[in-house]
Amino acid sequence: MDEIAINNLLQQYNTKLEEARVLNLQSWVLNYKCFETLQTQKMQSKLTALAGIKIVGIVLGILWVLFLGMLLYASRFNNIYFSISTIIVMLFTLLAIAVYIRHVIMLKQIDYSKSITDTQNRLAALQLSTIKITRILVLQTPFYTTWFWSAQWLKSDPVFWLVPFPVTILFTLLAIWLYKNISIKNSQNKKLKWLFSGPEFSYIVKTKLFLDEIETFKKD
Repeated sequence: MDEIAINNLLQQYNTKLEEARVLNLQSWVLNYKCFETLQTQKMQSKLTALAGIKIVGIVLGILWVLFLGMLLYASRFNNIYFSISTIIVMLFTLLAIAVYIRHVIMLKQIDYSKSITDTQNRLAALQLSTIKITRILVLQTPFYTTWFWSAQWLKSDPVFWLVPFPVTILFTLLAIWLYKNISIKNSQNKKLKWLFSGPEFSYIVKTKLFLDEIETFKKD
Protein backbone atom coordinates (compact mmCIF):
# COMPACT_ATOMS: atom_id res chain seq x y z
CA MET A 1 0.00 0.00 0.00
CA ASP A 2 1.53 3.24 -1.11
CA GLU A 3 1.87 6.38 0.95
CA ILE A 4 -1.06 8.16 -0.77
CA ALA A 5 -3.45 5.33 0.07
CA ILE A 6 -2.30 5.33 3.69
CA ASN A 7 -2.82 9.09 3.92
CA ASN A 8 -6.30 8.73 2.44
CA LEU A 9 -7.19 6.06 5.00
CA LEU A 10 -5.89 8.23 7.84
CA GLN A 11 -7.85 11.21 6.55
CA GLN A 12 -11.03 9.13 6.33
CA TYR A 13 -10.42 7.82 9.86
CA ASN A 14 -9.88 11.33 11.21
CA THR A 15 -13.00 12.54 9.42
CA LYS A 16 -15.08 9.77 11.00
CA LEU A 17 -13.62 10.54 14.41
CA GLU A 18 -14.50 14.22 14.02
CA GLU A 19 -18.02 13.34 12.86
CA ALA A 20 -18.45 11.04 15.85
CA ARG A 21 -17.14 13.77 18.19
CA VAL A 22 -19.57 16.30 16.70
CA LEU A 23 -22.47 13.86 17.01
CA ASN A 24 -21.58 13.13 20.64
CA LEU A 25 -21.34 16.85 21.37
CA GLN A 26 -24.68 17.51 19.68
CA SER A 27 -26.23 14.66 21.65
CA TRP A 28 -24.82 16.03 24.92
CA VAL A 29 -26.06 19.54 24.12
CA LEU A 30 -29.53 18.18 23.31
CA ASN A 31 -29.62 16.15 26.54
CA TYR A 32 -28.40 19.13 28.53
CA LYS A 33 -31.01 21.44 27.01
CA CYS A 34 -33.77 18.92 27.74
CA PHE A 35 -32.53 18.45 31.30
CA GLU A 36 -32.16 22.21 31.83
CA THR A 37 -35.66 22.84 30.49
CA LEU A 38 -37.13 20.17 32.76
CA GLN A 39 -35.33 21.50 35.84
CA THR A 40 -36.30 25.08 34.98
CA GLN A 41 -39.95 24.07 34.72
CA LYS A 42 -39.71 22.44 38.14
CA MET A 43 -38.13 25.60 39.55
CA GLN A 44 -40.80 27.83 38.03
CA SER A 45 -43.51 25.57 39.46
CA LYS A 46 -42.06 25.74 42.98
CA LEU A 47 -41.40 29.48 42.89
CA THR A 48 -44.83 30.22 41.40
CA ALA A 49 -46.39 28.24 44.25
CA LEU A 50 -44.18 30.13 46.71
CA ALA A 51 -45.30 33.48 45.27
CA GLY A 52 -48.90 32.31 45.67
CA ILE A 53 -48.26 31.50 49.34
CA LYS A 54 -46.74 34.95 49.84
CA ILE A 55 -49.74 36.63 48.20
CA VAL A 56 -52.16 34.66 50.39
CA GLY A 57 -50.07 35.73 53.39
CA ILE A 58 -50.34 39.37 52.30
CA VAL A 59 -54.13 39.15 51.94
CA LEU A 60 -54.55 37.38 55.29
CA GLY A 61 -52.20 39.90 56.91
CA ILE A 62 -54.26 42.83 55.64
CA LEU A 63 -57.48 41.21 56.86
CA TRP A 64 -55.88 40.51 60.24
CA VAL A 65 -54.75 44.12 60.62
CA LEU A 66 -58.23 45.39 59.70
CA PHE A 67 -59.82 43.01 62.19
CA LEU A 68 -57.45 44.09 64.97
CA GLY A 69 -58.06 47.71 64.07
CA MET A 70 -61.79 47.22 64.48
CA LEU A 71 -61.28 45.52 67.84
CA LEU A 72 -59.02 48.35 68.94
CA TYR A 73 -61.56 50.94 67.85
CA ALA A 74 -64.38 49.08 69.58
CA SER A 75 -62.41 48.88 72.83
CA ARG A 76 -61.98 52.68 72.88
CA PHE A 77 -58.51 52.08 74.40
CA ASN A 78 -60.16 51.35 77.76
CA ASN A 79 -57.81 48.46 78.50
CA ILE A 80 -54.19 49.56 78.19
CA TYR A 81 -52.89 45.97 78.09
CA PHE A 82 -55.24 45.00 75.28
CA SER A 83 -54.50 48.20 73.37
CA ILE A 84 -50.71 47.90 73.61
CA SER A 85 -50.76 44.20 72.73
CA THR A 86 -53.02 44.79 69.74
CA ILE A 87 -50.99 47.72 68.41
CA ILE A 88 -47.72 45.76 68.68
CA VAL A 89 -49.20 42.74 66.88
CA MET A 90 -50.54 45.07 64.18
CA LEU A 91 -47.09 46.61 63.70
CA PHE A 92 -45.48 43.19 63.37
CA THR A 93 -48.13 42.18 60.85
CA LEU A 94 -47.64 45.34 58.80
CA LEU A 95 -43.92 44.64 58.72
CA ALA A 96 -44.58 41.09 57.53
CA ILE A 97 -46.92 42.40 54.79
CA ALA A 98 -44.25 44.82 53.55
CA VAL A 99 -41.58 42.09 53.51
CA TYR A 100 -43.89 39.62 51.75
CA ILE A 101 -44.64 42.20 49.06
CA ARG A 102 -40.89 42.58 48.59
CA HIS A 103 -40.54 38.79 48.36
CA VAL A 104 -43.17 38.61 45.62
CA ILE A 105 -41.29 41.29 43.68
CA MET A 106 -38.03 39.38 44.15
CA LEU A 107 -39.65 36.21 42.82
CA LYS A 108 -41.06 38.03 39.80
CA GLN A 109 -37.63 39.48 39.01
CA ILE A 110 -35.97 36.07 38.66
CA ASP A 111 -34.93 35.63 35.02
CA TYR A 112 -34.46 31.94 34.23
CA SER A 113 -32.63 32.79 31.00
CA LYS A 114 -29.74 34.31 32.95
CA SER A 115 -26.84 32.44 34.48
CA ILE A 116 -27.33 29.84 37.19
CA THR A 117 -25.15 31.92 39.49
CA ASP A 118 -27.49 34.91 39.17
CA THR A 119 -30.52 32.77 40.06
CA GLN A 120 -28.66 31.18 42.97
CA ASN A 121 -27.76 34.61 44.35
CA ARG A 122 -31.35 35.79 44.12
CA LEU A 123 -32.62 32.66 45.86
CA ALA A 124 -29.98 33.03 48.58
CA ALA A 125 -31.12 36.63 49.16
CA LEU A 126 -34.75 35.49 49.33
CA GLN A 127 -33.88 32.70 51.76
CA LEU A 128 -31.93 35.07 54.01
CA SER A 129 -34.77 37.61 53.99
CA THR A 130 -37.29 34.88 54.86
CA ILE A 131 -35.19 33.79 57.82
CA LYS A 132 -34.80 37.37 59.04
CA ILE A 133 -38.53 38.13 58.97
CA THR A 134 -39.30 34.80 60.65
CA ARG A 135 -36.89 35.66 63.47
CA ILE A 136 -38.49 39.06 63.92
CA LEU A 137 -42.07 37.76 63.82
CA VAL A 138 -41.53 35.26 66.63
CA LEU A 139 -40.88 38.20 68.95
CA GLN A 140 -44.59 39.11 68.84
CA THR A 141 -45.58 35.77 70.40
CA PRO A 142 -45.71 36.96 74.05
CA PHE A 143 -48.16 39.73 73.15
CA TYR A 144 -50.77 37.15 72.20
CA THR A 145 -50.82 36.17 75.87
CA THR A 146 -51.28 39.70 77.27
CA TRP A 147 -54.47 40.70 75.45
CA PHE A 148 -56.70 39.70 78.36
CA TRP A 149 -54.69 41.30 81.10
CA SER A 150 -56.34 44.07 83.12
CA ALA A 151 -55.28 46.28 86.01
CA GLN A 152 -57.99 44.81 88.22
CA TRP A 153 -56.93 41.25 87.41
CA LEU A 154 -53.32 42.01 88.33
CA LYS A 155 -54.28 43.59 91.65
CA SER A 156 -57.07 41.42 93.01
CA ASP A 157 -56.74 37.93 91.54
CA PRO A 158 -53.83 35.76 92.78
CA VAL A 159 -54.60 33.24 90.02
CA PHE A 160 -53.08 35.73 87.57
CA TRP A 161 -49.63 35.25 89.09
CA LEU A 162 -50.01 31.47 89.08
CA VAL A 163 -51.14 30.90 85.49
CA PRO A 164 -51.33 33.82 82.99
CA PHE A 165 -48.15 35.57 84.12
CA PRO A 166 -45.95 32.40 84.05
CA VAL A 167 -47.40 31.56 80.62
CA THR A 168 -46.36 34.98 79.32
CA ILE A 169 -42.86 34.54 80.77
CA LEU A 170 -42.65 31.11 79.15
CA PHE A 171 -43.67 32.48 75.73
CA THR A 172 -41.23 35.37 76.13
CA LEU A 173 -38.34 32.99 76.81
CA LEU A 174 -39.43 30.81 73.87
CA ALA A 175 -39.56 33.83 71.54
CA ILE A 176 -36.07 34.93 72.61
CA TRP A 177 -34.71 31.41 72.14
CA LEU A 178 -36.24 31.12 68.67
CA TYR A 179 -34.93 34.55 67.68
CA LYS A 180 -31.40 33.52 68.63
CA ASN A 181 -31.51 30.09 67.02
CA ILE A 182 -33.42 30.53 63.76
CA SER A 183 -30.68 30.52 61.12
CA ILE A 184 -29.55 28.59 58.05
CA LYS A 185 -26.91 26.69 60.05
CA ASN A 186 -29.65 25.38 62.38
CA SER A 187 -31.95 24.24 59.57
CA GLN A 188 -31.16 20.59 60.40
CA ASN A 189 -31.58 21.08 64.14
CA LYS A 190 -34.19 18.58 65.37
CA LYS A 191 -35.81 21.22 67.56
CA LEU A 192 -36.23 23.61 64.61
CA LYS A 193 -36.64 21.19 61.71
CA TRP A 194 -40.43 21.57 61.86
CA LEU A 195 -40.04 25.27 61.12
CA PHE A 196 -37.78 24.79 58.10
CA SER A 197 -40.01 22.06 56.67
CA GLY A 198 -42.66 24.63 55.77
CA PRO A 199 -43.12 25.61 52.11
CA GLU A 200 -41.57 29.06 52.54
CA PHE A 201 -38.23 27.40 53.27
CA SER A 202 -38.54 23.98 51.59
CA TYR A 203 -39.53 25.39 48.18
CA ILE A 204 -36.42 27.58 48.10
CA VAL A 205 -34.21 24.67 49.16
CA LYS A 206 -35.70 22.40 46.49
CA THR A 207 -35.26 25.09 43.83
CA LYS A 208 -31.60 25.49 44.79
CA LEU A 209 -31.18 21.72 44.48
CA PHE A 210 -32.60 21.86 40.93
CA LEU A 211 -29.95 24.48 40.09
CA ASP A 212 -27.21 22.35 41.64
CA GLU A 213 -28.32 19.38 39.52
CA ILE A 214 -28.08 21.50 36.36
CA GLU A 215 -24.58 22.62 37.36
CA THR A 216 -23.54 19.02 38.08
CA PHE A 217 -24.90 17.83 34.74
CA LYS A 218 -22.98 20.57 32.95
CA LYS A 219 -19.70 19.55 34.64
CA ASP A 220 -20.24 15.87 33.91
